[in-house]
Amino acid sequence: MLCRRTLLLSSLAMPVVAALPVEAGHPPIFAEHGIAIRGADPVAYFTAGGPVAGQISQGVQWDGAVWLFASSENRERFEANPTAYAPRYGGYCAFAVSRGHTAPIDPGAWTIHDGALYLNRTLRERALFRRDIAGNIRRADDNWPDVLG
Repeated sequence: MLCRRTLLLSSLAMPVVAALPVEAGHPPIFAEHGIAIRGADPVAYFTAGGPVAGQISQGVQWDGAVWLFASSENRERFEANPTAYAPRYGGYCAFAVSRGHTAPIDPGAWTIHDGALYLNRTLRERALFRRDIAGNIRRADDNWPDVLG
């Protein structure tokens, strides 16, 4: 169940990171300063055809990170079914996960395939990921979540 939290300042996301359990390896969601997808609205990839900056006032906490949305409608869609909109592999670079490790992402290097959002570190890695989407997804699925360490 989602815990709705209206955020007034981006610095309020920092306590989210501090509240996460301490684990070896990487957290399950790639989040800089506690913010997933570097602040991009995950629903917008599906509705607007690409990344759109989210607003702190439309933030919610889910799965150990704060997710930002461009509108209350997008936030509500996410809250109703977060796994439909959250990027695969916790928002880590899908190409890197297919190669057995994690890497940060660029919100502009993205692919939607079979209704799922995949993010990549660079446009070059997105091109490599797209050369063999099915094979890369299969390898990434085999590696996930073990790559978290």
